[in-house]
Amino acid sequence: MQAEIITTGTELLLGTIVDTNAAYLSQQLSRIGLNIYFRTTVGDNVQRIATAIRQALSRSDVVITTGGLGPTVDDVTREAVAEATEHPLTFKEDLWMHIQELFARWGTAARENNRRQAFVPQGSIVVENPVGTAPAFIVETPQGIVISLPGVPRELKYLMENDVLPYLKNKLHTGEVIIKSKTLRTCGIGESTIDDLISDLMASPNPTVGLSAHPGQTDVRITAKAASEKLADTLIAEMERQVRDRLGDAIYGVDEETIEEVVTRLLAERGLRIAIVETNTGGLIAQRLAGCPQGQQVLAAGLVLQTPAEAREVLGLSDAQIEGGLVQPQVASLIAEHIRLARVTDLGLAVMGSMEPGETLYAATTGTSFAALSSPGDTICHSMKYGGTSELAQQWVSTRALDLVRKHLLSQ
Repeated sequence: MQAEIITTGTELLLGTIVDTNAAYLSQQLSRIGLNIYFRTTVGDNVQRIATAIRQALSRSDVVITTGGLGPTVDDVTREAVAEATEHPLTFKEDLWMHIQELFARWGTAARENNRRQAFVPQGSIVVENPVGTAPAFIVETPQGIVISLPGVPRELKYLMENDVLPYLKNKLHTGEVIIKSKTLRTCGIGESTIDDLISDLMASPNPTVGLSAHPGQTDVRITAKAASEKLADTLIAEMERQVRDRLGDAIYGVDEETIEEVVTRLLAERGLRIAIVETNTGGLIAQRLAGCPQGQQVLAAGLVLQTPAEAREVLGLSDAQIEGGLVQPQVASLIAEHIRLARVTDLGLAVMGSMEPGETLYAATTGTSFAALSSPGDTICHSMKYGGTSELAQQWVSTRALDLVRKHLLSQ
């Protein structure tokens, strides 16, 4: 079955308040087996809210609205639900008494505008609100069920967990559904390439497979819905096997695991140490490794260069060796080998990238970078068609450089 969420409030559209209610409701509804295909945000306007409710009822079994149940003139959800469902508002004396009792308990008196909160659509199921003044209500129609909840998160969560979820389970004969996810983290392979390789798997209804792109890497999320945790695990395991068969060593970790954590662990397991020289990444690669639990153990040195003059001064390179600048594959390879030998480490990594700032803070489409990795047996160098010192460029280049180290370690 399908549910839909409508959050109301002009402040949400203006961005002055972040909508946390919709995410919470999606999680709760998914737990009882309801699929969420649409979420809508509407300003404080009766006609627009009513239109959104009618559209939602045309395609969903359950529609939940949040917000607009307060006492002020811009709290118009009651009117919108009444119009959309053709259940006119009616005054409930017992609700008005309940509201007055709440105010009395708080040491004050209810105002006349609070009386508006005692109006609900005719024939609706009233859900009294013991933690606030805005009662919720449920309207059952031939098209589907409309449930209106207050927008205050504390009140919404209380009513959802104590009243709405039990009502839906009983009404729709749903039970607890286990929803589990596992994320396979990839690097060195683009989102479009992954899509080509596993597009048929992404059409699976259960478990579902989705992609999420990040600088230099892409996550593959597998989500299963089942009656038990064991069955959910079985569904995920089978799908994971198929994804791994197709993506191979592009997958570097799972769930919250970072590539720097994987590289640090591989180095530590093999008893290896690495020395790093960086240009446009500004020391980010060394920082990412050093921030891991075994980072200080495996990181022998982390140097930052910006100019050929610094390469001559810090590394002792000659003019002939760096003729033409630092951003060259042969220079990156030379520096990677030099730092490995100079610091007496097992691996030397050099990232030589162009230093332009980029058009914006996040630009990463200009420039060039070379990442070279030197080991006692060989030196390899990879080119990247992006460079510069923007935040996005640094994340992208540093991630790909760490992946170069990871794949080397796996090949040994």
